[in-house]
Amino acid sequence: MSKASSLLSPIKLGAVNLKNRVVMAPLTRNRAGEGNVPQDLNVEYYQQRASAGLIITEASQISPEGVGYPATPGIHSSEQIEGWRKITQAVHDKGGKIFIQLWFCGRISHPSMLPDNQTPVSASAIKPTGEAITYEGMQEYVEPHALDVDEIKVIVDQYRVAASNAKAAGFDGVEVHAANGYLLDQFLRDGSNQRTDNYGGSVENRSRFLMQALDAVYETWDPAQVGVRVSPENGFNDMKDSDPQNTFNEVAERLSSHGLAYLHVLEGDMLGEVKKVDYGQIKNCFNGNYMANCGYTQQRAELAVSNNDADVVAFGLLYIANPDLVERFSTGAELNTPDKATFYGGDSHGYTDYGFMEREEAIA
Repeated sequence: MSKASSLLSPIKLGAVNLKNRVVMAPLTRNRAGEGNVPQDLNVEYYQQRASAGLIITEASQISPEGVGYPATPGIHSSEQIEGWRKITQAVHDKGGKIFIQLWFCGRISHPSMLPDNQTPVSASAIKPTGEAITYEGMQEYVEPHALDVDEIKVIVDQYRVAASNAKAAGFDGVEVHAANGYLLDQFLRDGSNQRTDNYGGSVENRSRFLMQALDAVYETWDPAQVGVRVSPENGFNDMKDSDPQNTFNEVAERLSSHGLAYLHVLEGDMLGEVKKVDYGQIKNCFNGNYMANCGYTQQRAELAVSNNDADVVAFGLLYIANPDLVERFSTGAELNTPDKATFYGGDSHGYTDYGFMEREEAIA
């Protein structure tokens, strides 16, 4: 890659100065320790990838009630805060920047994963198709409990506490996860939100929970240190919306006044459906930095940044297999191939043992 590379140029993302525009996307890897506490293996994993302009951590639940999968880290206990502090320090020691992604799974959970075997919650009592991944194996999703207004307030307060915990853990900022079929997304899209109160119907109402969660986060963080992730047409987790273009154009417009660090958009469908949304419209509706994500190659990312179609680009699969992705991009080196069998759960194999460019050259 030439010295004129747009992708490798620095940028100020809100209040955070990045050394390049290559972002490590949030990647669930199911390798947290007992109590959903980040462990030493996770420290090594993130430190290996610290040359990214920005690391966004794997989704991390804001409370025990927000859990949806086995061995995913949280940011709600003192032990979890200490575990994350080791990670943020390791990344900072390597000159990196790191945000934590705040997560509440909602209906994409199972009673066996939750305190006192409680029923998962959602915008409406609509059972998703499919099965939950639990410690006892795959189990059919259950019909969720539709949150009442007072219960929504409780979860908003959990965002407030989690944001404060993230500050204590040494993060550079936070990303609020409002994508991929999890709780905030369940409110945003009308396929899962059939409420008739102030949290349903219009886009303004359906985005109310997200805006309240953000206001809670802003009590600790400057909005310029906060990102939001959305996925307008991702069908993952049985999600749909009757008019995703207009829904997320308006969501982007409503977020524009917040002064966010960025809007992180999953452009397309993880299930492989053809894109129907014009993401240029969403970008143009948002008055701030736009982070593109979904199957980008280096060449496509360079073009997007050069053409002002994106300010930064997040890479997922490529970062699983290439801890030194920035260095490989800068030299045009061949990329490692990710091992899908090791994506979720396990030990260091397929997690921290992918080869580095300099190590491979030394062996050769």
